[in-house]
This record gives sequence, C-alpha cells and structure tokens, in this order.
Amino acid sequence: MAEEFKRLKRELVYKGAIVDFYKDTVQVPNGNVVAWDFIGHKGAAAVVPVRADGKLLMVRQYRNALDRYTLEIPAGGLNGASEPTMDAAARELEEETGYHSEHLELLITIRTTVAFCNEKIDIYVARDLVKGEQHLDEDEFIHVEAYTVEELCDMIYAGKIEDSKTVAAVMSYKAKFCEGRA
Repeated sequence: MAEEFKRLKRELVYKGAIVDFYKDTVQVPNGNVVAWDFIGHKGAAAVVPVRADGKLLMVRQYRNALDRYTLEIPAGGLNGASEPTMDAAARELEEETGYHSEHLELLITIRTTVAFCNEKIDIYVARDLVKGEQHLDEDEFIHVEAYTVEELCDMIYAGKIEDSKTVAAVMSYKAKFCEGRA
C-alpha cells in the first residue's frame, strides 16, 4: 500500500486508572489533517478455566458500563506493560475464581477495538485446576459458575453473552479442543 498516514501530534487529554485518552492529529494520504481519538491501554490477560469434567468456569459480575451483570471468562489488566500476560492470567484465575493451575496454554490474542484503542488481550486455557480461595478486590463481587461449551455457545447465539473476549475465547476453545481445529 502506497498510502501514507503520518501522526503529527499525540496529546494526552485524560489519564485514567485503566485507560488514557488522547487526541491525535494525523495527516492522511490526500494531505488533509484530521483529529482522531485514541485510547491507550496497558494490556490485559484472560483465561478459560477448564474443570476435570470439561465444564468451563465463568464469572458473573456487575459491569458499570452496561449497568448490568455479565457472564465472562476471568480477566484483568496487566500490572504494567512489561508484566508477562501468562502471569497476569494465572493471577486473575486465582483472584476471581479461587482456582489455580500450573498448566496455562495460550489460546488466542485479540485486539478489542482497533478503530480507537490499542488494547490487546492474550487469552489462555487453564487445565488441572486446583481449588483454593478467591482473592477479590474490595470493589469486586464475583460469582463463579460452570457451563458446558454447548451451553455457552447457545448463550452467545442467543445474545446473552456479548463480551468480545468471552465470545472469542469460547469459540476458539470450541474449535481447537472440541472440534480438533488447530
């Protein structure tokens, strides 16, 4: 592609606890200069916990952005951009579900909203789960539930699960581990 985009300026508008909001000034291929929003994110990790019976552990929690409870895979932000995502996935697994595992395998990497955000989530599969205790943050109220892959797919198709990382994780897990696709 011969088209050239040139960022002329990136200006921090707001620094948040989870994301930073920027105004980018960009020169587009026809020479025009435009302003684009950019949200900077330090990254995240998520995990598909698989019990010995094949059911996947999910977390049900209130999400302020949607003003309702959602059913999701366990996930959380990195403690810093240099934190290994496998370490973060293992931490979130234990914090949110009370389980831990020595067997995490990378399943898929997703970019949640490429039009205006750089958030990257590495999603792992955890097997050989060992039950422990949840270690929730003071603002977390999480209920752990177990479902078959088929039940989760039915909820996705019915529009009951809309969270992108969860949809990607369940469908990727199904394709790789239930249908044998690599």
